[in-house]
Amino acid sequence: MVADMSVAADRHVRDQEFAIEDMWVGVFSAKILASGFGQVGDGRSFAFRIEGQWLLVEIYRPRLSGPVPQPEDIASTLRCNVVDVDVTDERSLAAAVRDAVALAEVSH
Repeated sequence: MVADMSVAADRHVRDQEFAIEDMWVGVFSAKILASGFGQVGDGRSFAFRIEGQWLLVEIYRPRLSGPVPQPEDIASTLRCNVVDVDVTDERSLAAAVRDAVALAEVSH
């Protein structure tokens, strides 16, 4: 069964607040997989994923025209090693994502 996906109109997050809106963590074929998305707090959104030992974060420009960002919507990216992070623990992963988003904002 495939469920329809939609963008929530009311995300229940206060303005000017960093938030991870959705996070998925799991193991598939002996690989740890994780991904998710959220908002930076200034009108921009971000997405993240784990690829091997790397956390990849993309921050998008504000006011996207649709629910799925296009390559031209990427404002900054960051790739950081998460070999010392327990990516199966949502709290640890959320902290790593928060730090990576902050670093991506500073380095851009």
